[in-house]
Amino acid sequence: MTPTSDEPANPVQNEENTLKAERFPNVKRSEMRAADGTPTFIVPADELLEVLQYLRDEARFTMLEDVTAVDWKKEPRFQLVYNLLSLERASVIRIKVNLPGENPIVSSVTALFPGANWYEREVFDLFGITFTEHPDLRRIEMPDDWQGHPLRKDYPITGPRRPVMPANQFRPVGRSNS
Repeated sequence: MTPTSDEPANPVQNEENTLKAERFPNVKRSEMRAADGTPTFIVPADELLEVLQYLRDEARFTMLEDVTAVDWKKEPRFQLVYNLLSLERASVIRIKVNLPGENPIVSSVTALFPGANWYEREVFDLFGITFTEHPDLRRIEMPDDWQGHPLRKDYPITGPRRPVMPANQFRPVGRSNS
C-alpha cells in the first residue's frame, strides 16, 4: 500500500533515510532481519553519541528501553544493542555497535540517557565491555572480587576454579562420586 499525500510519512522510514543519508554516512542498516521487525542499524563506536543524540533530540526517541550485548566469539566479537522508543510516535529503533574482542571500549551514554547507568554496569560486569566516562563503572551483579565476566563465551561453564572446592568436583548431597 502506497501512502497518499494526506497520510503522514512513516517516521521510522524517515529516520532510516536520515541515518543513511549524508548526516551519518557510516551508519548501515543491519543485514540481520529482526524477528520483531524493529528497524536496526549498525553504528560505528566513535559515532554512537552523535547518533543517539540525534535520535533523542531530533527524531524524538526519548526513551532508552535497554542496553545489552552479544558475544559472537568471532570478530567483531562483541555487539552492543541499544533499544530506543519514541512515545510520541509509538515507534522503536535498535542501534548496534560492533566492538573488538581485545579491549572492548565505548563511550558511556549516561550523559544522554541517565537510565543507561545500570544497564552499562551490567554489560561491564557480565561481558567486560568498558564504558568511558561512566559515572560509576563497577560490578553490579557479581561480587567485587569475582574473576572474569560470566556471559563471555570463553568463560568456563563451571565457573572459576576455587582452591577450597574445584567446580568440577561438586556433588550434590546424597550422590556418590562413582
